[in-house]
Amino acid sequence: MAAAAAAAAVGGSQSPQAELPAPGLALDKAATAAHLKAALSRPDNRAGAEELQALLERVLSAERPLAAAADGEEAAAAGGGGGAGAAEEEALEWCKCLLAGGGGYDEFCAAVRAYDPAALCGLVWTANFVAYRCRTCGISPCMSLCAECFHQGDHTGHDFNMFRSQAGGACDCGDSNVMRESGFCKRHQIKSSSNIPCVPKDLLMMSEFVLPRFIFCLIQYLREGYNEPAADVPSEKDLNKVLQLLEPQISFLEDLTKMGGAMRSVLTQVLTNQQNYKDLTSGLGENACAKKSHEKYLIALKSSGLTYPEDKLVYGIQEPSAGTSTLAVQGFAGATGTLGQLDSSDEEDQDGSQGLGKRKRVKLSSNTKDQSIMDVLKHKSFLEELLFWTIKYEFPQKMVTFLLNMLPDQEYKVAFTKTFVQHYAFIMKTLKKSHESDTMSNRIVHISVQLFSNEELARQVTEECQLLDIMVTVLLYMMESCLIKSELQDEENSLHVVVNCGEALLKNNTYWPLVSDFINILSHQSVAKRFLEDHGLLVTWMNFVSFFQGMNLNKRELNEHVEFESQTYYAAFAAELEACAQPMWGLLSHCKVRETQEYTRNVVRYCLEALQDWFDAINFVDEPAPNQVTFHLPLHRYYAMFLSKAVKCQELDLDSVLPDQEMLMKLMIHPLQIQASLAEIHSNMWVRNGLQIKGQAMTYVQSHFCNSMIDPDIYLLQVCASRLDPDYFISSVFERFKVVDLLTMASQHQNTVLDAEHERSMLEGALTFLVILLSLRLHLGMSDDEILRAEMVAQLCMNDRTHSSLLDLIPENPNPKSGIIPGSYSFESVLSAVADFKAPVFEPGGSMQQGMYTPKAEVWDQEFDPVMVILRTVYRRDVQSAMDRYTAFLKQSGKFPGNPWPPYKKRTPLHPSYKGLMRLLHCKTLHIVLFTLLYKILMDHQNLSEHVLCMVLYLIELGLENSAEEESDEEASVCGPERCHDSWFPGSNLVSNMRHFINYVRVRVPETAPEVKRDSPASTSSDSLGSLQSSRRPKVLQRENSGTAQVFSLVAERRKKFQEIINRSSSEANQVVRPKTSNKWSAPGSAPQLTTAILEIKESILSLLIKLHHKLSGKQNSYYPPWLDDIEILIQPEIPKYSHGDGITAVERILLKAALQSRMNKRIIEEICRKVTPPVPPKKVTAAEKKTLDKEERRQKARERQQKLLAEFASRQKSFMETAMDVDSPENDIPMEITAAEPQISEAVYDCVICGQSGPSSEDRPTGLVVLLQASSVLGQCRDNIEPKKLPITEEEQIYPWDTCAAVHDVRLSLLQRYFKDSSCLLAVSIGWEGGVYVQTCGHTLHIDCHKSYMESLRNDQVLQGFSVDKGEFTCPLCRQFANSVLPCYPGSNVENNLWQRPSNKNIQDLIKEVEELQGRPGAFPVSISSETNLSKEMESVMKDIKNTTQKKYRDYSKTPGSPDNDFLFMYSVARTNLELELIHRGGNLCSGGASTAGKRSCLNQLFHVLALHMRLYSIDSEYNPWRKLTQLVEEVNSQLGNEEQQPEVPILYHDVTSLLLIQILMMPQPLRKDHFTCIVKVLFTLLYTQALVALSVKCSEEDRSAWKHTGALKKNTCDAEKSHEVLLSFVISELSKGKLYHEEGTQECAMVSPIAWSPESMEKYLQDFCLPFLRITSLLQHHLFGEDLPSCQEEEEFSVLSSCLGLLPTFYQTEHPFISASCLDWPVPAFDIISQWCFEINGFTERHAEQGKALLIQESRWKLPHLLQLPENYNTIFQYYHRKTCSVCTKVPKDPAVCLVCGTFVCLKGLCCKQQSYCECVLHSQNCGAGTGIFLLINASVIIIIRGHRFCLWGSVYLDAHGEEDRDLRRGKPLYICKERYKVLEQQWISHTFDHINKRWGPHYNGL
Repeated sequence: MAAAAAAAAVGGSQSPQAELPAPGLALDKAATAAHLKAALSRPDNRAGAEELQALLERVLSAERPLAAAADGEEAAAAGGGGGAGAAEEEALEWCKCLLAGGGGYDEFCAAVRAYDPAALCGLVWTANFVAYRCRTCGISPCMSLCAECFHQGDHTGHDFNMFRSQAGGACDCGDSNVMRESGFCKRHQIKSSSNIPCVPKDLLMMSEFVLPRFIFCLIQYLREGYNEPAADVPSEKDLNKVLQLLEPQISFLEDLTKMGGAMRSVLTQVLTNQQNYKDLTSGLGENACAKKSHEKYLIALKSSGLTYPEDKLVYGIQEPSAGTSTLAVQGFAGATGTLGQLDSSDEEDQDGSQGLGKRKRVKLSSNTKDQSIMDVLKHKSFLEELLFWTIKYEFPQKMVTFLLNMLPDQEYKVAFTKTFVQHYAFIMKTLKKSHESDTMSNRIVHISVQLFSNEELARQVTEECQLLDIMVTVLLYMMESCLIKSELQDEENSLHVVVNCGEALLKNNTYWPLVSDFINILSHQSVAKRFLEDHGLLVTWMNFVSFFQGMNLNKRELNEHVEFESQTYYAAFAAELEACAQPMWGLLSHCKVRETQEYTRNVVRYCLEALQDWFDAINFVDEPAPNQVTFHLPLHRYYAMFLSKAVKCQELDLDSVLPDQEMLMKLMIHPLQIQASLAEIHSNMWVRNGLQIKGQAMTYVQSHFCNSMIDPDIYLLQVCASRLDPDYFISSVFERFKVVDLLTMASQHQNTVLDAEHERSMLEGALTFLVILLSLRLHLGMSDDEILRAEMVAQLCMNDRTHSSLLDLIPENPNPKSGIIPGSYSFESVLSAVADFKAPVFEPGGSMQQGMYTPKAEVWDQEFDPVMVILRTVYRRDVQSAMDRYTAFLKQSGKFPGNPWPPYKKRTPLHPSYKGLMRLLHCKTLHIVLFTLLYKILMDHQNLSEHVLCMVLYLIELGLENSAEEESDEEASVCGPERCHDSWFPGSNLVSNMRHFINYVRVRVPETAPEVKRDSPASTSSDSLGSLQSSRRPKVLQRENSGTAQVFSLVAERRKKFQEIINRSSSEANQVVRPKTSNKWSAPGSAPQLTTAILEIKESILSLLIKLHHKLSGKQNSYYPPWLDDIEILIQPEIPKYSHGDGITAVERILLKAALQSRMNKRIIEEICRKVTPPVPPKKVTAAEKKTLDKEERRQKARERQQKLLAEFASRQKSFMETAMDVDSPENDIPMEITAAEPQISEAVYDCVICGQSGPSSEDRPTGLVVLLQASSVLGQCRDNIEPKKLPITEEEQIYPWDTCAAVHDVRLSLLQRYFKDSSCLLAVSIGWEGGVYVQTCGHTLHIDCHKSYMESLRNDQVLQGFSVDKGEFTCPLCRQFANSVLPCYPGSNVENNLWQRPSNKNIQDLIKEVEELQGRPGAFPVSISSETNLSKEMESVMKDIKNTTQKKYRDYSKTPGSPDNDFLFMYSVARTNLELELIHRGGNLCSGGASTAGKRSCLNQLFHVLALHMRLYSIDSEYNPWRKLTQLVEEVNSQLGNEEQQPEVPILYHDVTSLLLIQILMMPQPLRKDHFTCIVKVLFTLLYTQALVALSVKCSEEDRSAWKHTGALKKNTCDAEKSHEVLLSFVISELSKGKLYHEEGTQECAMVSPIAWSPESMEKYLQDFCLPFLRITSLLQHHLFGEDLPSCQEEEEFSVLSSCLGLLPTFYQTEHPFISASCLDWPVPAFDIISQWCFEINGFTERHAEQGKALLIQESRWKLPHLLQLPENYNTIFQYYHRKTCSVCTKVPKDPAVCLVCGTFVCLKGLCCKQQSYCECVLHSQNCGAGTGIFLLINASVIIIIRGHRFCLWGSVYLDAHGEEDRDLRRGKPLYICKERYKVLEQQWISHTFDHINKRWGPHYNGL
């Protein structure tokens, strides 16, 4: 009916025969479909076609769903339940039926799939999918594979990694454009198209008719649902609603694409066929609804706002003229205010960005005049409109997936790529406005990376659709919206605009999809070539880059600290790297050969033009504005990098691409400004700008940025230096670093631009910069491998590094196609050449190390390069670290014992183009500076450090290494005085200038300076450094000509040079030099007047060096020219002795080199050494000087002192920790250790670690042990089979816990409780296998009242602790071990008094009576409980703590809740748990003997006192006391069996003997006597032995039994019958045969019976094994109670050793004949009587329950040690299984899956689906599985997390990669392998319960894990 109504509504011209009755239509879809298919198959199918159209028209009427959606729920309700949803389903059903043409839809799908030529995988995935990337197989860097294709292919030995997709992607398997065919998986190895059969015509015929209508219908819906929002931002809700309604339709299309190639080609036809589109969209007829939607579509198109320049461009591309680009751009800055206006001539800016209006606008090329083109995007096919709506709806995931799923179809791929490019501008516009720009960015890149990674396709759209023009223009358009005026240089008149880094566009990185596409297409050679050839594009691009030039300007705060630290610098650095540098690297990678010279010339040309424009725009002349710096000079860096490439790869002549001198001068200013600012920032001159400025300085040199930032800057400066006048350059450097005034001979000076405290570090900065500038060869001639090696050595010298951090720290060329891919061949080979691998080691403390690389010795010896280290350190401390490591190496290898100086390293030869750089070393200005500094250092002027001297010597040495060869000695001697009247030195060669003596220097000094005092008394002549004695002065001045007293001003020199150049380069530029700069250097008025003084110097550089040698060595005449003894030195000068050492070595090396370079120097050095130099008198320093000098020195000393103290403190602490935590030595001095050495001590003495007093523990002031109580289920994890449990990694493998110790004990207890009296059951077993309380101590004691005040202080302490004080947690005040309670020490001695130890000679009967009496006597304690003492209160409170440690379910096993039996059971089980655990810590047996080997100081003795005290509050009724049953024969047997209604007691043979032992002992008054203890053990052993015999008898077969019964009976009357196991066994068998125990045998039981024949030996072994666990626990108990050491023994003699130690073996026992366990028996009453009494009880029970009776008798006593699950070798096996495993509750794949390593349970970490009463699943599981301790492996992170109670910590990973590193969060995705040692450490910590002590970083989890 609905359909008929719809048909009426459509009211089209329908053919009459289509008017089927509606119900029939609905009933028989299949018949209709078949009928239509037949009709369409006829040759003349017009009628059929019309009929189908009419039907579709009705079924797919676009009106219904969205009308319903629009009118809201009422319509749905009115529609009678079904509403829109039902109609849609109906429509889909119809479509499926029609497609299948009457057959079943599933069969149809299968049929189509058969024709799939699956050469491509093309699987599309969304974000967070786990995929693989193999660099060995990839052609494109973006190549990725789905897990299935990856594992099916062969990638062994390849460089691959697993990664989590960020934006989504698609599998490239089978696509040879993107990856090499060798990497294809088995399914996609190229199939030839021939073997795929041709698709039968009629199979897809219906699809061709139905799909166009279906897609049109979908488009109608999309049009319909879109409402153009007011603010041009679609409201999320509406869009999502529409999309939800369309979910089924889009999914249907998606399923179609998955049917394979055949269906995809049909879809392609439909989507790209322009005729179909035209017919359907234009033939709307009178359909009102369709009209409405069409109108909406037109409105939406209009708002696609193609009134922007870039869209004109897109459409102005109809007929580009051949040669020119479509862009004739002069400077592109579209109106920021109103982007919509077309005509920019009359436009004034409306948003107040002044200055923009003046800039030139984009002139579009003439062919865009045609107004009509600019109206709307023209859509010609379904594909285009679908993409349009996809963009409008902000890229819904389903649509994206559908569009991408189609990509394997080649024809579609091309069409889609073109459509995408056509809409590119529109996409970016939508993105800019979007709220969800992150999600949208990811979806866009998801699509574009599939399209643009393919070189062929990228080339095609570049040529046909002007892709490059579009991209560059769109980028410009995007950035234009956030331009501001630049404040660099000339704030008022600047015309330059830069991006505002605070804008969302930059801050949120919204531009990255665009930039990443751009970088992607530039990686294709053909595309990059087009870009580099297109001048118009290059101009536009340089314009774009100039927007970033000078962004994020920093102005130095001089007065106040800045209030708000802006963090915009992140955005700025990211923008320069991504938007400028990466495209640059992309372009550079295509300029590698000579043929590409032209490209470089183009780039350089336009780059220089842009720079010139920039200098003009900011009004730059010659001086940078003071106190401002920008780190962003992308134009400079483009220029630098292209120059470098030109020289390195293209053999271009450097001078042909360099500008004139004036431009070079300008070019060097800003990079130099950055270098100076770096020094200022490190000198704390920018401290008022906050931390962010340090952040910028660090980012600038950081490994990901350095090769796009500091390296090009330094290279550019090197180029400038090599071409400019050296004197000019050097003086510029010192002026920029503001240390010109410091470079004077005078002892005092004034610096007008720098505070005194910053002078030293700025001078160091300037010299360091010069050293880097002159010795760095990164772009000046090093090959790529040499660079890689140098970088690697520098990083390794700072610190040992892991492989991944090295990869990260070494700046690789950021363009992925550059060839130096991380992990590539050269990286590994260089690494193995320079470094040794240190495998990860484990310290007992548990701190885990990673595998590290450390430099080889020869690297330290020959390649350590301090210059490279300084250049690459982000933190200054790394330089120090490198020097310390170097020092350590020299000491260790014995090369140099003292404190070495940084070594001088020989450099790679310079490329010839840069030879000019070395002129810097041979210019007078530098020589004057060096001379002055040497002089000042020698004279101890202030502010000079060893670092300065080091750098000065380094520069001198560089000069000697790089001196011009042709210097002849004669020429130098000729030079007369008249030649050098203008300057200090005769020539410019350092070699000859070194020996030039300088006599007098005229200096400007403050009037207060010592030099000014004319007639100084004789005594001060030495202070006022060589101030001339008045008598000599006149003579001197007459004798020399007036020019001799040289005065030199760097600044003046620089000015002069600059003026010359300017004049030379342009006559009209004279007025350029601004006068205002000169006043900067005049002293402020407050300063004292400067006056001129003349100093007598009479030194040359050589003489200064020799004196320095004396000064450094502290000896007179310490320098002796080595060649006088050994002339050989001059012939082969490379002497290893000089390569490492301190300043003295450096001076010697320099003098040797100077002598080598010229004979004159050699002679002069010898001469100087001959003159015996007078001793330098000690300086008297004036008070004022002393102050400034001392201040610095004192600071330095204080710093050193502090370091020393800290180091000393640390070593003390370490040695304390070592002794305190000593693992194997039981320490005698800690009173806790129980020693029997000095029995005369009456009372134990304890030290309180809080108040420090020592004394006994008393009732009023008890002392306690610091203990940690924790619930533990480790015991419960023991298993009885040796086969280790593996972690399940397939669905089949599951772990069932029924063979664990805990499960077995549980079953036993519930069985007993079913048949026996409850209170009796609770005495027959122990609990605590799960959730037992384990008590451990660090061995330190404290007064309990001290502890309370300590806890109070912790409570008030606001510091965040890793523990919860409210829960009673604290750390031991002495050793900081974690604890949560205090166990009171019982008064009295620990060493029990002698009288208890002495063996008494009473016989066993008397002892038994005594034991019984003592047990019956209540509270026979020295302390009467009635009087509440402090001690008893504390005992009670600790008992409460113990109970609260574990959960209720682990304490209450009684059927009647709250029964006292529960407490009784719980208390003796605590003792049991602690003994059993200690046994496990000892490895499960006591063979090793000795004191407690677990290294834990035991607190069992104290624990026993506390437990015993509480146990004795419950007295057992004497007739129920098992002691009676063990030691007496009971007469009235029948009375018990009489009362049927009351459940019987547990037969004694079903009792657990160890539990009985603990009950008996804890019921005795403490302290216990040794003979009572032995008596109890003897009695219990008889029971145990009988149990063993019974179990043996049940185990063996019927024949065995009768045989034994017979043989034993024969010996029954021998004298030793009670001690013969044969006799006893036969007696047991005969007794038990009276009951039904053996009868039940027969068929099903035979399985249990062991098939082995029992020999006497195997029987003996069985009996011993059965009894051993009891003996072990008993021996441990005896060791703790009486302090006797345990003997050590071999495993096979453990039984006999323990039994004799326990006193079970008679002393006269001979050891010759084989040992028989039965000889330990000592029956208290006749054996046969008591056995028959015990067996009688059992027979009574088996009368009714033979099965259970038997099960209870066989106790498994041989538990293996507990282990964690065994993990697979390779992590991938775990990951692949678990990361896709679904949660059992919600059947979704959890976000953070985890697996328990104890039991293998799969859990959701933090998963809300599994939350129960506010507890998340991991926390719950940790309580259920480990009683509060959980060990989980986080699948997605490969990390192990430990939950302990309410805290958790990350433990680390047990899986390491091939380089011994963890890969937390699987970020690197390299294959990981199990590290067995780490896993052992983890297991050890679990078993020994030491997680709390060893792991330091704990935090609360608030039940949220």
